[in-house]
Amino acid sequence: MSEAELTFWTRAPFMFWSFVFFVFGSVVGSFLNVCIYRMPRDLSLAKPASQCPKCGFSIPWRLNIPIVSWLWLRGRCRQCAVAISPRYLGVELLTGLAFLSSWLAFGAQTTPGVLLAVTWGFVLAGLLAATFIDFEHFIIPDQITLGGVAAGFLVSAALPELHYVERPADSLMASGLGILVGAGSVFAVLQLGKLMFGKVRMTLEEGESAIFTESALHLPDEVVPYEEIFFRKSDTIRLHARRIELINRCCVDADVALSPKRLVIGDESLDPETVPFIKVETEELVIPREAMGFGDVKFMAAIGAFVGWQGALFSLMASAVVGAVIGVLLIAIGRRDWSARLPYGPYISLAAVIWIFFREEILAAWLPLGQ
Repeated sequence: MSEAELTFWTRAPFMFWSFVFFVFGSVVGSFLNVCIYRMPRDLSLAKPASQCPKCGFSIPWRLNIPIVSWLWLRGRCRQCAVAISPRYLGVELLTGLAFLSSWLAFGAQTTPGVLLAVTWGFVLAGLLAATFIDFEHFIIPDQITLGGVAAGFLVSAALPELHYVERPADSLMASGLGILVGAGSVFAVLQLGKLMFGKVRMTLEEGESAIFTESALHLPDEVVPYEEIFFRKSDTIRLHARRIELINRCCVDADVALSPKRLVIGDESLDPETVPFIKVETEELVIPREAMGFGDVKFMAAIGAFVGWQGALFSLMASAVVGAVIGVLLIAIGRRDWSARLPYGPYISLAAVIWIFFREEILAAWLPLGQ
């Protein structure tokens, strides 16, 4: 780039760059929609091209302009007229605003300033993708968590300003500590939670039984839908049955383990979808109850790679406060049952966003005598 061209770009109005960041962010948001839909389903992000999930209509570029196309088509597919989720518009708009906010908060019309704003924009985009996926599927893909760990460490080496230091070595140290503290703190909480609250033991009286149908666990006093039990693929109901009745046979004195992917009766392993009915006589059932999963450990490691150990600790503590506040609000509006269905990842994301934009104010209150 010639000196004249460089002068033009650095002297371009601040509002021009603000518009560029918003538009660029909305384009990233369009790709995030692809990630949010395809990642949890283990589909390729590259092929096929964007298409209607209902009729398979391949969307041309002129109908795939972020924000504008959804509004122009009034939220419907051009081919089959099926409604397109408002989430697509929301993600593009939020990502555009995330990049704009990063530019306004961290950007400057210098190379380091632009790089810093772009970096934080992509970090916020990753938090958005993780939040929407976690809300719908109760998982955060490794592409986001482990990929975030690697990206955060590498970017820290190239952009020391990310950690408010000058030397790459210091920046790498801050990122490494953030990874260790982020993952380690959540892992410790997870293990303590498993020890104290990870399982609920439910006892049955003599003559009572538990019935497993295709959609719910039927206990003597309540019916518990599986979506309130199985938040992750690893969640498992365990029991020792005196007697087991299936549609076509019976057995006695066997251990039973039921997860979303597998049913184990004694030494036999079955696909749960092929067993629509089980009646068991048992003294006790052990039902999983965990507020966090191992995906949250990796997710916090990725966040720590960008925000350092202080930001990781703040995100963990603030996410607990956010979760408690939301829980109280849900109880206040009579939706206590919703609190058990909300994943923890979005709380961590919100806490990390607070740290990213208010780091100096938080540190001033947290460490008034200096960092």
